[in-house]
Amino acid sequence: MPIHSLDDMVSDAYTEAWLVGPQSTKFYTRTYLASPSESRAILVFIHGFAEHVGRYTEVHPQFAARGINVFTFDQRGFGKTALDAENKSLSSAYGKTSGEHQMDDVQWAIDHAKKEFPGLPVFLSGHSMGGGEVLNFPVRRDASILAGVISSSPLVHQTKPTSKLVRAVCGLLAVFLPYTLVPAPADFAELSHDAEYNRMCGTDSLAPLQGTLRCTMDMLNWGDQLLAINYKKWPKTLPVLFVHGSGDQVTSHEATKQFHDKIEADKDMILYPDGFHELMHEPAHREKLISDEIAFIEAHSKAAVAGESGFPGSN
Repeated sequence: MPIHSLDDMVSDAYTEAWLVGPQSTKFYTRTYLASPSESRAILVFIHGFAEHVGRYTEVHPQFAARGINVFTFDQRGFGKTALDAENKSLSSAYGKTSGEHQMDDVQWAIDHAKKEFPGLPVFLSGHSMGGGEVLNFPVRRDASILAGVISSSPLVHQTKPTSKLVRAVCGLLAVFLPYTLVPAPADFAELSHDAEYNRMCGTDSLAPLQGTLRCTMDMLNWGDQLLAINYKKWPKTLPVLFVHGSGDQVTSHEATKQFHDKIEADKDMILYPDGFHELMHEPAHREKLISDEIAFIEAHSKAAVAGESGFPGSN
């Protein structure tokens, strides 16, 4: 299961396609199909900052094997959507996105999934920046179509916050130079306890450690707004599962817990002891994490089909 080389990010477990989304942007997409006889749900997955869907090549087949179809895509400004010279849109460039564009793109992905898998409950899941996006979507757009949300290591607050001065300067520059690329340094050793995976990330040409001013500022500011005010807008009928590692040095599990505690909803939070940022690649936790997420989807798939709400054991 572990991804330890760039070759491990390619397999025959998915179908791939270039699909046209909002603003005529061409997106690189992957679909992992469940057996038709066992198909019970569709999961729309949103990856994180400076990564792409290839990082989940060994994970998403496990959902499909349990009857959960997966639709995922390299986000606008990242992965092949931004860097594939042969297929990308002429207007696409690395890091060129914003919070509003991300909401448009999430909506497009949900609509696509609903069309391709009619009658199945739709779940929305995201990691890190994507984890923040799936929390922002229900408070900024109509999420009534969703049967549940899974937020993995979401960016609500950074574990090691960027200084207020730097954020103020970057925020001002973002008004005039929104798509200027800036460095986004990271310590690969903080991604997981799997040293081989961490080393592989350092060689991944589809994931340079950069971001644009607009993308990074929206990512940070929208996280602040989740805790300050937007938690009040969370739909009370929308179930949500939070998963986070207590050892995460990138995004704050304490901020995730604060958001969890503030919202009124059918909710649960699972904290993985000493887990680093990328729980899907944590040797001590990845199998349980996948099992926990599948259990959430299975429970809420049954509830959605029955026209009910509720996750057994939720807080």
